Amino acid sequence: MILVDIIQILLIAIIGPILLYQTFLGLIAFRAKLIKEFDQKNDTRFAIIIPAHNEEKMIAKTIYSINGVIYPQTKYDVFVIADNCDDNTAQISRNLGVNVLERSDTTKRGKGYALRWAFDKLITEYDEYDAFVVIDSDSLISGNYLNVMSHYIKNGSRVIQSSDLVLPQKNNWSSEATRIGFILFNYVRPLGRKFLGFDMGLRGNGMCFTKEVLTKIPWQSYALTEDLEYGLILLLKGERIHFAPEATVWAHMPLKSENARSQRERWEQGRKDITRSYSSIFLKESFKKRSLAFFDVFIDLITPPFVNTMLIISTLFMVTIALSLILPLNNLYMFIWGTLLLIGFIHLLLGLKLVHADRDLYKSVLYIPIYVVWKVKVIIKTLFSDKPKTWVRTSRES
Repeated sequence: MILVDIIQILLIAIIGPILLYQTFLGLIAFRAKLIKEFDQKNDTRFAIIIPAHNEEKMIAKTIYSINGVIYPQTKYDVFVIADNCDDNTAQISRNLGVNVLERSDTTKRGKGYALRWAFDKLITEYDEYDAFVVIDSDSLISGNYLNVMSHYIKNGSRVIQSSDLVLPQKNNWSSEATRIGFILFNYVRPLGRKFLGFDMGLRGNGMCFTKEVLTKIPWQSYALTEDLEYGLILLLKGERIHFAPEATVWAHMPLKSENARSQRERWEQGRKDITRSYSSIFLKESFKKRSLAFFDVFIDLITPPFVNTMLIISTLFMVTIALSLILPLNNLYMFIWGTLLLIGFIHLLLGLKLVHADRDLYKSVLYIPIYVVWKVKVIIKTLFSDKPKTWVRTSRES
């Protein structure tokens, strides 16, 4: 009995504060104020970079979306980085009138290498850009995107991350459950952090860097989650990462669960590797510098995805109920796990309310149990299969 009590107390002490902090960030996100009026002197010069590997099915939509931004056309250029492509990505991009830089290096594959190559090339061979924006090749962007980035840069920001959300795919349980997760992770909690004056982590899609930053601290991450690592490097070197919720990129998630599985495995394995490498560093730095902002980064690194957190809490709640039937267990544990489960659900609903979710998105909450079962299968398969060590392209549907 004593051992069971100790285990219960330890688990509650670890998981409870993590969920409560997530919920706290969601609550104070309602206090954050979005910028309504932006600087109309749009003279910041942008290079928009689209890293693409065999993206002939998606690249046209992304280019059309970028060409629809409300910003002087003479103040931005689009560059598609056709990285080790053997399809029609480069030709389609040229036909749509954008610049194409073709890269061929089979020994250095992946988005991180493509970005470093593109940044170096554009900075050394072109001397006309003030800032560089990275948009994934399967995404759409808001019409005010460059206007928002220009406003933040003129107000002192050097590294900016926009909202990174998911395009709606009605009745697709995998994509819609992921959309909810992105809202919480890439919008709701970052908005709470913005209110507190903390930093946003880089998300890979919708990133903006000034030329000065990339010259001072060149891109130097080639991990499975290269964006996350580079953002941590920037923070450790004294740069701030500002969240610009007023601008948005929407990614197209895989519709087939088998395609989503490989993507999810890469994300989770990459995040585990980064957490293992950097969490202790940020914990030490938070005490050394007496920095709540660095401690927040540490908490963010050790926090599992929301679905994983809720899965753990649900499992422990049911295990506690089962144990209470055979052991004289304190009912307080059952009450605590049940309360945490309710708090998590409230956090989810508040997040949907914050983004003024439509009825379909609220209905998508019903997909979460299906997603959880699928996620468990993914985790089990990951445990008994070779872990991804290098970037692998996610298959796209037409």
